[in-house]
Amino acid sequence: MTLRVPGNQGNWWHFLAGAPFFLAFPITWLRLRSLFSTRPSTAFARRLVWSFVGLSIAGTTAVEVPFLLHLAGTSEWQRFSVLGLGFGIVVASFAILFVRRRHSSPTRACLAGLDTAYLANMALCLVVYAGAPGNISSRSGWFVSMVIVWPIVLELALLLIQTFRTSVSQTNPRTA
Repeated sequence: MTLRVPGNQGNWWHFLAGAPFFLAFPITWLRLRSLFSTRPSTAFARRLVWSFVGLSIAGTTAVEVPFLLHLAGTSEWQRFSVLGLGFGIVVASFAILFVRRRHSSPTRACLAGLDTAYLANMALCLVVYAGAPGNISSRSGWFVSMVIVWPIVLELALLLIQTFRTSVSQTNPRTA
């Protein structure tokens, strides 16, 4: 991540767009911990994760403000895509997690929060940089992100679906 953008094209914007990609580290740590540890995560660790999630969503939201105010200089379709995907992913995930909060384990909710924040930012970057000029080597980050986005979408969908399956199996013991 660099803060020196040619022509000073909004260094703060590129910093806010790139910073949430560092969520890959807590996502990997929490995923490995949930797979290999028998103990649940501590309350402090969950608060730390939710702090990362909040900061990431705040950064993604700050990046989306120019699109919201028609200041980004993009087409209407690109503007709609950025706002719809970015805010849509966050709002939908938050609504499901909030409504089903009693039926989801804290670690699973943390993973869903991290995936949500990461995915909202990644969707924004994929839409904005899809038409960026340059050769394939200069756009390699976009191609890598395009490959990475699908497992994250799948994991988030599975985490959110599991909150519904947990409540069904608890209310109907014959399905368990």
